[in-house]
Amino acid sequence: MALAPDVGGAIKDMGTFTLGKALVTAPLVGVTTQLDTRLHGVDPWKVVVGTAGATLAVAYLYNLTQQRVPLSAQVKKFIFKWMKRIPGVRRQIETEMEKMKISFEEEFGNSSEGLPYLHALPFEGMSHHKILDETKLHLNLGELDWAGGAMSGTVYNSSKELGELMTNVYGLAAWTNPLHPDAFPGLRKMEAEIVAMACSIFNGSSSSCGCVTAGGTESIILACKAYRDLAREEKGIEVTEMLVPVTAHAAFDKAATILGMRIKHIPVDDITKRVDVKAMKKMISGRTAMLVGSAPQFPHGCIDNIQEIAALGVKYGIPVHVDACLGGFLIPFMEEAGFPLKPFDFRVPGVTSISADTHKYGFAPKGSSVILYSDKKYRDFQWFCFPDWPGGIYATPTIGGSRAGGIVAACWAAMLFFGRDGYIKTTKEIITTTRKITAALQNIPGIQIVGIPDVSVVAFDSKDFNIYGLSDGLKVRGWALNALQFPSCVHLCVTRPHTLPGVADKFIKDVTEITAEIMQDPSASNAGSAAMYGMAASIPDRSIVENLTGIYLDALYCLGPKAAIETKTDSKDEKKN
Repeated sequence: MALAPDVGGAIKDMGTFTLGKALVTAPLVGVTTQLDTRLHGVDPWKVVVGTAGATLAVAYLYNLTQQRVPLSAQVKKFIFKWMKRIPGVRRQIETEMEKMKISFEEEFGNSSEGLPYLHALPFEGMSHHKILDETKLHLNLGELDWAGGAMSGTVYNSSKELGELMTNVYGLAAWTNPLHPDAFPGLRKMEAEIVAMACSIFNGSSSSCGCVTAGGTESIILACKAYRDLAREEKGIEVTEMLVPVTAHAAFDKAATILGMRIKHIPVDDITKRVDVKAMKKMISGRTAMLVGSAPQFPHGCIDNIQEIAALGVKYGIPVHVDACLGGFLIPFMEEAGFPLKPFDFRVPGVTSISADTHKYGFAPKGSSVILYSDKKYRDFQWFCFPDWPGGIYATPTIGGSRAGGIVAACWAAMLFFGRDGYIKTTKEIITTTRKITAALQNIPGIQIVGIPDVSVVAFDSKDFNIYGLSDGLKVRGWALNALQFPSCVHLCVTRPHTLPGVADKFIKDVTEITAEIMQDPSASNAGSAAMYGMAASIPDRSIVENLTGIYLDALYCLGPKAAIETKTDSKDEKKN
């Protein structure tokens, strides 16, 4: 009787290396045998050409997957591009675009009705008196009471005392330029002190540093530039990626476009609207140059879990940027104002940079922000230097070369005017008002809060009617809210003007009354801006929406009737008469 073969023993005797080699080479031998059989009798040159062609095809397809714009988006764009060339489709789009153009130009024209436009530079200069009169006339246009709290965000402090201080300080520094520290050493000192004060606010160490920028967008772009160059230098990654919550500011998308980076948008929790950190972890790759968290994010006012995001940064050796552009001069003071938060700043290991706008709740003039780093090694990659320019060695800390020294000086003055105690008091006023409005909205039938209003933004929608209809109704009563999408909702960004006596109560009263009216006939809320936003959100080809926004931006520069220009000579003649 024959014995059964001892397969297990045979495998054991082969040894691990021999077994592994056999498992790897066996399939390869099979493949090569099949190729030899199939290609038997084929001319060698055909084999070479076929192999080269297949290699090039694979390389081309691989290259498509490595572009800044994902392959799926490229394919989608290509399909829509050809669809829009269909005559009927093209005519329909052009007709709607022309309607939008006329609508925007009429809207802007009506807002300055009665004022003629300058279509060319006056031959002679205007008189001092005339210029001031014209300036007051232009700046008094508009019906919204922005100083009285009618607008969401926009104006963060309408104090006449602060405005006078800003005006005086800016006037003193109007001709200064940080590009020339030799001519304006005091201005250099002011800027360095702004950065130092901001670093201390966010619990930076002695290694912390930063720059003053022209706004939150520039602060964000500079942080992205620093991390892109860091990844190129230290990891050899040419096309880098940033991972940002889908609710992060669009400035990150702008940075990705300008800097040639790829951007991946991370989903957020449906209820809290905070970024899904587990999803972020899954999307980390060898190309990831930075992780982003918002504190808070603009649409719904929620603070992402910065500690968990920073922990990912530490684990994978990736810089973490905290975008605090909106709430940067509220959240550092909330604990002392009686509203404690989880750590979000340089106290958290892994947080390497923070952007914060001084021109929002820091109450500095528009055009000022700070970008801060936990260590100088990150800021080094932000610098731009071109040592071979015939005009001399050229180096700048930010995007701009020349900058307005008046803005830097006024920002410095605003921070000194308030001090820590002043910012704690304004924070308490603003957060208290936000919580009051939030609680009231939660009790209005038909209204639901969207996300968690952690700081100064409260977003809300309705399951019973189109929320944009409510926004239109509030506009009739003098309010201007921010319309949001994905999901459809609106928000109020509470600023200091909203803390003025009676403002919050009036807002709550108006929302309550208009909501009650709409609830009687919910279908009526689908007109006006509701129809426009509904259409924009439903268009699958987002390039059409981009074209519509292009028409809007073009309309900002449309001109009305020509002006009859009064010159200095005319003014002198008037005085003689």
